[in-house]
Amino acid sequence: MLTTWCLLLGLAVPVLGYHVSVTCPRGQVCQRAFLSGNTILLHCNATGAKWYHFFMHKNGDWIPSAYSPPNMHVMPEGNLIITNPSPSQTGVYHCRDKNDTQVVQYEIDFQDVSNLHVTHKDLGQLPLENESLSLDHNQLIFTHWEPWQDCNKCGTPGERKRVGYCYIQIPPENPIPCWLHLAAVAVWTNRMRPELQVESCHAQCQPGPFFLVDFVMFDSYSFSEETESVQLTCPVASIYRPVIWEVDEVPLTWKDQLSGKDFSTILDPVTGGQQLKIFKPAVCKCFVNQQFIARFNPLSNQATLEASKIRAEEDTPPTLPHSALSRLLLTLLTCCMLTLLGLLLKLLCPLRGKRSYKMLLVR
Repeated sequence: MLTTWCLLLGLAVPVLGYHVSVTCPRGQVCQRAFLSGNTILLHCNATGAKWYHFFMHKNGDWIPSAYSPPNMHVMPEGNLIITNPSPSQTGVYHCRDKNDTQVVQYEIDFQDVSNLHVTHKDLGQLPLENESLSLDHNQLIFTHWEPWQDCNKCGTPGERKRVGYCYIQIPPENPIPCWLHLAAVAVWTNRMRPELQVESCHAQCQPGPFFLVDFVMFDSYSFSEETESVQLTCPVASIYRPVIWEVDEVPLTWKDQLSGKDFSTILDPVTGGQQLKIFKPAVCKCFVNQQFIARFNPLSNQATLEASKIRAEEDTPPTLPHSALSRLLLTLLTCCMLTLLGLLLKLLCPLRGKRSYKMLLVR
């Protein structure tokens, strides 16, 4: 049953917008920054679209990729989907039509989400300050902030977050995402990091669904003897979408976690709360865009033992009592003897018939 739900979820992901959808005007060049590990979809409105990738070489040149990476797929309509991109896939993406005419060009900087700097405004935690690049004091490193996301709860106090990307500006030129600007230059400062900022919010509840979902996934989990924690993943959640967890009906907040008040659970900053680590059995629920998505129920010790017993029985060949086994062997032996006897009769009867026919002709 769980496999079926996972399959349905996989089919529903593009529809629900689990990925970030990026468009660029025809004939234009668009620069964007994104977080690594988060799926994006690059649009190309062209018949027979073909995609070409150019990655940065050690000498600083952009060179075409010699192969199509396994995490990149061209959709039937011509769009390119990049699943779980890595920082090394920062580069230039060309889309050409069937006549080999360039339709659109994307210059994408996949910034390393593992270096994410997380702050909460209500705790007085400050984002990264602007900084001059050591190579040239005219180069300014700063954070380009995306708009605030919607509040993750309505009717009661909640939280909202926004993502920020590392950019470099050399006046009077336009800002450029850090690694598109630096390319292969071996420069690193603690300032060159993407950011995630959180603050408290309060939103009024709106009638009707926020997005259409015709299923709710339920799942169960158990703690094994080897692990002291369990990591749960909220379907269709991402760092780009409002998500909130409840553990035994108690909402979890970034404020409690970042202040050090709550160590019983851990919201994963890298996934923006899509993943939750728990250290004791509890009923966990997750909500995305203020809509209930999934509930995770802990298996009791008795249920865990029964499940293990069922798996062991499924893996063990069935055994029969001695008397039943003897009867089965006797039946099989009888069937074999009857089969052999039938074959012998089939071979002998035609020969006897021929001899009788010859004797009749002599007379």
